[in-house]
Amino acid sequence: MIFCDSALAMRIEAAECQLLKDACANVAHRVADVFAREICGGFAAFTEPGSPLNKVTGLGTGATFDEKEFVGVEEAHQARGAAIQVELATLAEPRIAKWLTGRGYELVGVENVLGLKLPAPARNSAAGSLDISHSSLGELNAWLELIVAGFAVPDVQGVAAHEEYDRAVLRNVVRDFAQADGVLRYTAMSEGTPVGAATMRIFAGIAQLCGAATLQQHRRRGVQSALLDQRLIEATRAGCEIAVVTTQPGSKSQQNAQRQGFELLYARNVLRREPR
Repeated sequence: MIFCDSALAMRIEAAECQLLKDACANVAHRVADVFAREICGGFAAFTEPGSPLNKVTGLGTGATFDEKEFVGVEEAHQARGAAIQVELATLAEPRIAKWLTGRGYELVGVENVLGLKLPAPARNSAAGSLDISHSSLGELNAWLELIVAGFAVPDVQGVAAHEEYDRAVLRNVVRDFAQADGVLRYTAMSEGTPVGAATMRIFAGIAQLCGAATLQQHRRRGVQSALLDQRLIEATRAGCEIAVVTTQPGSKSQQNAQRQGFELLYARNVLRREPR
């Protein structure tokens, strides 16, 4: 059993912020006007219209919330005509949510953060016939098409995601993210056919299981469980203390993770304000 106190949440949120920061650095190689700023223990970003990287995360977990500093982030988004979205952990300072809602932010979604203490008990994957391997940078384009194709047809179980992303934008973002420092890419093959893909990032003893997708016609066959097993094995070998994954509430991804022993640590409330 894992008890998630403020200190553990701070570590997880710091890893999330660093991942966003590194992804933004890659975006900056192809997009001129990237906004990326550390703020109140968190990180704020706006990269390009419609990107899932456009968010503020980690707010109020690593430092005291400064209202004036945050207003500066709002002004930067307003100058770009962009909405501002905050992923606020339930272990962040409680006054932040009250302050944001008082400024017109609305709750548009919730994410669950689950964790598993490592090393995890050994399991036999339900998809023993799958071949799971690392995907090199030379195979990036093929891996990218595979994972984007899986993301493009979301699993409908559980609470739906609060927004959808244009496929072209998603492809660019996944490419930028997948080349961030420390990100490992995985491909699952069944009888020589690619069926699923995933990523993992190791940072400060935390294994971030950042994203995984299965092609629609190959779902419910244990692909996600097998990808999860492989990443947990490698995270343990790398000396990680905990593995974390973010899911939509009640989703198949959450169900798969809990079957592997993951526990709900905390949630992130997604608050959004449209440009004025």
